[in-house]
Amino acid sequence: MSRIVVIGATGHVGSYLVPRLVRAGHTVAAVSRGIRTPYREDAAWRHVERIELDREAGDANGSFAGEIADLAPDVVVDMMCFTRESAGQLVDALRGRVDLLVSCGTIWVHGPAVAVPSRESDERRPIGDYGVGKAAIEALLLAESNRDGGLPCAVLHPGHITGPGWPMVNAAGNFDLGVWERLAAGSELTLPNLGLETVHHVHADDVAQCFERAIARQAISAGKSYHVVSERAMTLRGIAETVAGWFGQEAKLRYRPLEEFLAELSPEHAAASSDHITRSPSMSIAAAESDLGYAPRFTSSQAIADGLRWLIAAGRIDTGGRALSARTTPPM
Repeated sequence: MSRIVVIGATGHVGSYLVPRLVRAGHTVAAVSRGIRTPYREDAAWRHVERIELDREAGDANGSFAGEIADLAPDVVVDMMCFTRESAGQLVDALRGRVDLLVSCGTIWVHGPAVAVPSRESDERRPIGDYGVGKAAIEALLLAESNRDGGLPCAVLHPGHITGPGWPMVNAAGNFDLGVWERLAAGSELTLPNLGLETVHHVHADDVAQCFERAIARQAISAGKSYHVVSERAMTLRGIAETVAGWFGQEAKLRYRPLEEFLAELSPEHAAASSDHITRSPSMSIAAAESDLGYAPRFTSSQAIADGLRWLIAAGRIDTGGRALSARTTPPM
């Protein structure tokens, strides 16, 4: 078994990944900016070494990467890298000292698709600072991994991460909690165009599963990148109709051209909707399935339902006392 350092260990995915690694028999050191509570309670955290490091400050003064290397890991999982410079510092510190670096990317490295489902090998046309930045990190890591004497690296690209603890992308392509309430109440909801744009959710535990498998099969995963999403993307209209049905309602939908639709939203929600609609991702997981044995437990709708259950229980949304249908629960 390996000693694994997880950077960003108490985030959405890390909260599921760290217990998985502990149960698999690994020694785990969990690095976070503050000693915060994970999104999901698990007894496995009692067996985890907790380490507090401020990456932003450490990257600025050049100390962070060396501090990670000094923890003497066999494997490093980096959930929180957002700049090429930060990735470069970590690679330089870990080269020759670590068996594998697994970095968290994003499906937004692709930008708008030409054909779907998108494959990892498709031409990249990232848009926006986040997608462009993550694409640059991926390019650096894979080039490093595939050169003689380089640090073995793998990059996993999650879709719209979903699950208990935070709001997820809704049927309007943004994070407005009122959208879920309108669907639960059977109220009218406006969608862009014909509502056929897509979003590709993935449950946080399925992302954690894929990270675990990439570590277990590092001889295969090193030097490659993989999409990590549910089996199929959903259309905005499909999400609206499905969610309304869970509450015994029929979705009452109207459609507006994209510009009119965005003009009706607050600036915050309009920006999020525009980001998701202009990309409309639908990603292939064939490579992760064949190379890593990745098998998502949650469909997109089941991942959304799990997040909705938490939002309802936490009092974040008001469904008027209507409960989710039991059929939203994934098989064990």
